[in-house]
Amino acid sequence: MDRSQKQTQGQPKQEQEKQPGVEGQLDPQPLQADEDYQSGNKLVGKVALITGGDSGIGRSVAIGYAKEGADVAISYLEEHEDAEYTKKQIEEQGRRAILIPGDVGEESVCKDAVERTVNELGQLDILVNNAAEQHPTDDLMNITAEQWESTFKTNIHSIFYMTKAAIPHLKKGSSIINTASINPYTGNAQLVDYTATKGAVVAFTRSMAKQLVDKGIRVNGVAPGPIWTPLIPSTFGEDKVEQFGTNTPMGRPGQPVEHVGSYVLLASDDSTYMTGQFIHINGGLYTSS
Repeated sequence: MDRSQKQTQGQPKQEQEKQPGVEGQLDPQPLQADEDYQSGNKLVGKVALITGGDSGIGRSVAIGYAKEGADVAISYLEEHEDAEYTKKQIEEQGRRAILIPGDVGEESVCKDAVERTVNELGQLDILVNNAAEQHPTDDLMNITAEQWESTFKTNIHSIFYMTKAAIPHLKKGSSIINTASINPYTGNAQLVDYTATKGAVVAFTRSMAKQLVDKGIRVNGVAPGPIWTPLIPSTFGEDKVEQFGTNTPMGRPGQPVEHVGSYVLLASDDSTYMTGQFIHINGGLYTSS
């Protein structure tokens, strides 16, 4: 089905037991790359580090960056098969790729990821903070302290750790891109802790944009809506998965590949007058909320 075609049935019922999920188990498979994509060589000579780059939006961005000429370091938790597939896709574009497993909620893992990227790929020009977790519940009383802390560690502490480790290696023209969400703009009664972390991502992005502007480092973000990634069946029950994304004006969930243009824009010289900004990709859901 053409990705722009109106979809009203959602996805087949399915669940996965563990976050962030395995892309190879999704039915249908997400659209990750556009076979007709025409490279503008916008990222030639650049090196990107992408957290959560093994699957979902991160994988699409990694492939898109490779098509635009960048070498890519992939940070991921432990989904080795997904990561190896992404690495292969990058290398098929004639670019170098390295895989860096580990929990980005730990500062030591983030420091190591940045150091390995610089040591093995020679530099760091683009940091994409994309890793996330979420745990739905409609009652705040059911959110444990452990869940709250885990969600904050993965979703916002990791961005602090990665950004802090990356700054000494970034130079004028470098770019930091943070993945937020539609949820801090609309609120989400079932994802209170997740939404709070994504609100923190927005605030952190805008604050760091001001702090780093004199260094010539731009800090922007993307705020996705309902996107078909492994995180969805590893988060929600099969009935909700079946209807996922059908509440948007476009009547379907978004595809990871539909984010590539925005992340390329924010990483390239086409956005030299943009900082502290968010691009919203949500099928019109924000306008109808």
